[in-house]
Amino acid sequence: MKHVTIVDIAKELNISVSAVSRALRNDDYNVNKETKEIILETAKRMGYKRNELAVNLRKQNTRTIGIIVPEIVTPFYMNFITHAQEFLNYEGYRVILAQSHEDADSERINLQMMEDYRVEGIIISVCHNRKNIDIYMDLIDKGIPLVFIDRTVKNIPASQVKIDDYMKAFFMVEHLIRLGKRQIVHLAGPSYIRNSLYRKNGYKDALKKFQIPFDPAYLISSGVNYEDGEKSMEAFIQKKIPFDAVFCFTEMSAFGAKSCLQQHGLSIPKDVSICCISGTVLSTLVHPSMTAVEQPVKLMAKTSVELMIEKLENPKVPNREVILDAEMIIRESTE
Repeated sequence: MKHVTIVDIAKELNISVSAVSRALRNDDYNVNKETKEIILETAKRMGYKRNELAVNLRKQNTRTIGIIVPEIVTPFYMNFITHAQEFLNYEGYRVILAQSHEDADSERINLQMMEDYRVEGIIISVCHNRKNIDIYMDLIDKGIPLVFIDRTVKNIPASQVKIDDYMKAFFMVEHLIRLGKRQIVHLAGPSYIRNSLYRKNGYKDALKKFQIPFDPAYLISSGVNYEDGEKSMEAFIQKKIPFDAVFCFTEMSAFGAKSCLQQHGLSIPKDVSICCISGTVLSTLVHPSMTAVEQPVKLMAKTSVELMIEKLENPKVPNREVILDAEMIIRESTE
């Protein structure tokens, strides 16, 4: 479908392009009232819409922010996008969305696409904490600020919004221990996701606090999705190592592990307790419902937008690391 331009309107009325342009800019000084009304009526009849991108480019800004997330399977990132777009729209910004599918190469393509579309800034949750550092730095050097949310990267001059993964993992494992659990499996996230290290350390230090020896056999390098949790849990069960609880890196991996446990006839929480970080409303929809740490997604979106606008309005403002509180909600899977 061809977009109607001011040239089309000028041809339709057999007048100059400059006259049409002035009328559409509401210029009463250089266009008489009658001509202006005719031009506006014709533009409406022909379906003319102003090219906002071109107008903004002439002003050296696009009023557009990019948002890149690793996945949109779970409600967390979908809710983040919804809230962030609402806050950005209120501030007069548009949004371009992209999903990296947990793939660093796809994330790189998305970042380059954002630059090509002249976004003014990018809010991003990364899928790998090392692979795309060069392009992060290149964008920042070009004056395109980044704000990292949830999954962050070290030593990048950009603001960050996250929770205290270490402390929340510590408290979750402490909860399991206070229930009498001593043989706790941790399905850890990939080493290339920064959150994984903090949650792993929280797990180890909670054991240490209660003088439970750390056994490497209970620390399983897993992934982030349902299949990762299911396969990792199955592989562990086949080793016939006794265990009484499972602490998972993400909600989706917990669901996979839970399914595997139930397929083996294990009762939750009677035989095995299970819990996770990064819980969403999905944790309330399974049976038994899942104990989880839930991130304050709306506040995270609001804070990241505020940090972005702060940086756009004053590029010299210092970058900030904002750590938000997250709620541990006890449900049937650990009761």
